[in-house]
Amino acid sequence: MVDVQNQLDAVTREIASAEIDGYPARVQTLAQTYPSPIDDVWDAVTSAARIARWFQPITGDLRLGGRYQIEGNAGGEIQECTPPADGSARFTATWEYGGGATWLTVRLTAEGDAETRFELEHVARTDDVPAEFWDVYGPGATGVGWDGGLLGLGLHLTAGDGPSPEEAEAWAFTDEGRAFYRGAADAWGAAHAADGADPAVAARAADNTYAFYTGEPTTAAAEE
Repeated sequence: MVDVQNQLDAVTREIASAEIDGYPARVQTLAQTYPSPIDDVWDAVTSAARIARWFQPITGDLRLGGRYQIEGNAGGEIQECTPPADGSARFTATWEYGGGATWLTVRLTAEGDAETRFELEHVARTDDVPAEFWDVYGPGATGVGWDGGLLGLGLHLTAGDGPSPEEAEAWAFTDEGRAFYRGAADAWGAAHAADGADPAVAARAADNTYAFYTGEPTTAAAEE
């Protein structure tokens, strides 16, 4: 059983506009503090064997300059890799999917000896995300997926394993899974509105994101 509300409340979410190398971009950030020391969290997010236990199987060379491929998902290149030292660690990688590229940065910060703050930043150039896709789903399309990743990481760190991809897919159709995806979609809708989106547009995008993740028809297209 997952304490859905506790997990939703444990994550902070933000969407912000930025300029990257002269291009307008959107920056999505999620953060959660886990009851595990930084060395253990670092190993969980950089070891292929452990990533497969809470996210999805991954192959490749998980070192600086190496390339990786997540089964059935994105691949990319490791652009920065700084193991834990003086209470912090980080890595940056490209996230290449469907012919496009975005960028991920994961930052870890030790909070005492037994807790670690995990922060994931996902940057996409605005022009690289189809306008019609953003209009329908907003930031929830990717944000809710990362919410699921943070849930899986938490289960792995506390219980030893997260759900398999097949189990996670089946869970989405349970009452508990639907409550999680509803809450995560609404949380991204709130973050969308906080970044300046019209609240009605943000709420509609949240509804569409929830429908997408739970296999329901999209409730409404974005209005012109």
